Amino acid sequence: MQRRSLIKAGAACLAGIGNLSFLQEAIALGVIAPEFSRTAPELAPLQGFTGSEAFDARDLRVEGRLPAGLRGVYYRNGPGLMARGGERYKHWFDGDGLVQAWTFGGDGVQHKARFVQTKKFRAETKAGRFLLPAFGTSFADQASRLAVRAADDVNTANTSVMKMADGRLYALWEGGSAYELDAASLSAKGPRAWSDELAGMPFSAHPKVEADGTVWNFGTQSGQMVVYQISPQGQVLRSEVFAAPGPCAMVHDFAVSQRYLVFLLSPIGMDMAALRAGDSMLDSMRWLGQESTLVLVIDKADFTRRWVLETPAAMVFHFGNAWDDGAQIHLDYVEAPPLPGVNEKLRQIMAGVRPAQQTHLTSSPRFMRIRLGSEGAGASGLSRGHIELQSRDESVEFPVVDPRVVAQRYRHVYYPTAIDVGERWGFNGLMHLDIETGRRERFSFGNDVVVEEHVLVPKPGSSKEGEGWLLGLGYDCKVRRSFASVFDAQALSAGPLARVWLPYWVTYGFHGKFYAV
Repeated sequence: MQRRSLIKAGAACLAGIGNLSFLQEAIALGVIAPEFSRTAPELAPLQGFTGSEAFDARDLRVEGRLPAGLRGVYYRNGPGLMARGGERYKHWFDGDGLVQAWTFGGDGVQHKARFVQTKKFRAETKAGRFLLPAFGTSFADQASRLAVRAADDVNTANTSVMKMADGRLYALWEGGSAYELDAASLSAKGPRAWSDELAGMPFSAHPKVEADGTVWNFGTQSGQMVVYQISPQGQVLRSEVFAAPGPCAMVHDFAVSQRYLVFLLSPIGMDMAALRAGDSMLDSMRWLGQESTLVLVIDKADFTRRWVLETPAAMVFHFGNAWDDGAQIHLDYVEAPPLPGVNEKLRQIMAGVRPAQQTHLTSSPRFMRIRLGSEGAGASGLSRGHIELQSRDESVEFPVVDPRVVAQRYRHVYYPTAIDVGERWGFNGLMHLDIETGRRERFSFGNDVVVEEHVLVPKPGSSKEGEGWLLGLGYDCKVRRSFASVFDAQALSAGPLARVWLPYWVTYGFHGKFYAV
């Protein structure tokens, strides 16, 4: 009791902190929960929170100088709740969504974070225990918990965010509906049905938004795919539901060029017998490494015109961008290790264990050129065409481009990267790659920092690709605090212009977007 009182007294001195759990207070003061290895301090944020926290911090400490033109809100989403009632999720993708809002204004920087109050989250909060299975976690006694009747029953809204031209903000998860949030308070308003006939259809966490605000997205479910074109104001302009051309148990992202939508369907099958027997979705997936990855190309002007080509088996989570000249499609993505290796790592880090042989299982940049066949497209089957692949060997993930060049010709891609991390988990630096010249520029924070995805924020009044700032989050393992870092995107190796420190830590997230005001 004396130790707890001491921790509470110290936590009260941390400026601007809202409603924190005892676990959060403890780690804010440098106490790591005993179940997490002290030999892997970079994993501490993966302990997660209780779900009762409301984070509010004002007048955040700025190290360096923020650009005067950086005005707006950086929204970020990721898993925040990892355990309830003595049970812990087994996979990082399972945690309930925690949405953050970093507000950059003339009066300084403010931070707010709230859990997305999904139907699942509310039911489990009331019960004080997990009631529903998750992507990578199942329960042997599921029959005594809640039944899953629809995809949104297990929607964790934990992957990304999107704000439309009409001002509506959404928390995104790839298996179900987008969840609308109040853009100021971050309180949940409920799932969004884009139209009556599309209610409950999956809406992926990686919509592509062109410079004019047009939104393209997709979803996959039970061997079916759906593609959407949505206006900047949120009206469905067109949609199409069709049978997937092959195994597509896990399709996370896609690319959009001027004329086409491009998907790389990694060879992942679903063992329905295992799923019915009680295995989790993830444990029921089968990596079919002897089969090809299918390259699905869809005409943006006519969703029924589709080409399917083949390339060697590859696991792909994230794309950077794509463009085409009418004859060829050019795109970049990151190739990950095969699914079993990825999932073994993610299970280990959720248990507080640093993955073994980290340096031997990395994700790296890939570049593809697609020339479609001259015989036209069919709705199914393989079409004649040609694919060329190029690769690099840097350890990277979460590629981003300037939002002004989405679906247009581009030359700059930005990634978190691992630079001489040894056996430590996570990225510790950023990399800028000029894909026309092959020139790269990097910056490393050193091995005490874990670096997350950084987005490019265009400078007000600029029009040139890459004129802007890289903005994203990091975690300092020594001081056990999270921070936002701001770089000049055209001078990355010079280091951050500024770091904005939270008086606490937040869990690692997946994806974010910046919206200027």
